[in-house]
Amino acid sequence: MPTLRVLITEAQIQERVKALGAQIDRDCGPGPIYLIGTLKGSCFFLADLARAIDCPVRIDFIGAASYGNRTETSGQVKITKDLDSSIEGCDVILVEDIVDTGTTLEYLLEMLALRKPKTLRVAAILDKPSRRKHDVPVEYVGFSVPDEFLVGYGLDYAQDYRQLRDVCVLSQ
Repeated sequence: MPTLRVLITEAQIQERVKALGAQIDRDCGPGPIYLIGTLKGSCFFLADLARAIDCPVRIDFIGAASYGNRTETSGQVKITKDLDSSIEGCDVILVEDIVDTGTTLEYLLEMLALRKPKTLRVAAILDKPSRRKHDVPVEYVGFSVPDEFLVGYGLDYAQDYRQLRDVCVLSQ
């Protein structure tokens, strides 16, 4: 039977998201900023982050998968949904739930750069630097986390636990 242990509380998350929104406002100018959420995990963070940014925000989503129903990445990235609009000449922030090995993020950054955005930055609510295999830039980090399997606030295990308000460690 899986057990959950709270690692980061809802209150801590909301406080940090507000600070990230303020930092983005300072860095990105008058906008609009295109927030591109990676499905499905980033949807909660993207919604909260968009509300924490004062300048105009436009939202789009891209789907990428490398985990399936496993706790380890396959190393192969599959695009499951592409953008609905052009980002050419736009200020773009790719919004991630977690940066782990960097495999998916590296692939997405290379793909999005080919679409000629004016700027391309990354915001991740969670960063797991100890697992990094690819040197990827993450300009806006919510929390650095240990090498444990995490769920909640958008992160899942086999599509379960995303709705949890806290980030929790899942133990089998």
